[in-house]
Amino acid sequence: MKIGVISDTHLDAPTPLLEMVVDKYFKDIDMVLHAGDLHSLEVLDAFVSKEIHLVAGNTDRPEVKKQFPASKLIEVKGFRIGLTHGWGTPLGLEKRAASLFEGIDCLVFGHSHWPVNHCRDGVLFFNPGTFKGGISSLWRKTIGILTIEQDIWGEILRL
Repeated sequence: MKIGVISDTHLDAPTPLLEMVVDKYFKDIDMVLHAGDLHSLEVLDAFVSKEIHLVAGNTDRPEVKKQFPASKLIEVKGFRIGLTHGWGTPLGLEKRAASLFEGIDCLVFGHSHWPVNHCRDGVLFFNPGTFKGGISSLWRKTIGILTIEQDIWGEILRL
């Protein structure tokens, strides 16, 4: 099973780059996880053909925050994935985000705009970075793919 992971789109509507990501990189995936800072519900139009799970981020508009939770637990193929955006400074972000969940196999988060893909204490910590790019990511635009077979692992893709 393959899961497309995206965060920090910071868009008001789908763009050609977002549509290309869905058509090319997320073409054969089974579901999408969006780790917040979607900004606007119109962005979801790009994912209409995909099963999507998302959480609200700190810069999302009120209509996004009303419709989606700040954190969510997803069970996939026997794996427990915690999904949240995150908050505060990048320092300590992983620990704060992980504190929202118990017994997870993978933590997917965003907020920092920096990709993360490592295991600690049996948990995969995965941040796809930022789709939008910008100065805080040194202008890098990234997304991620999680693969689930007998184990769960991640890959960061630079756009």
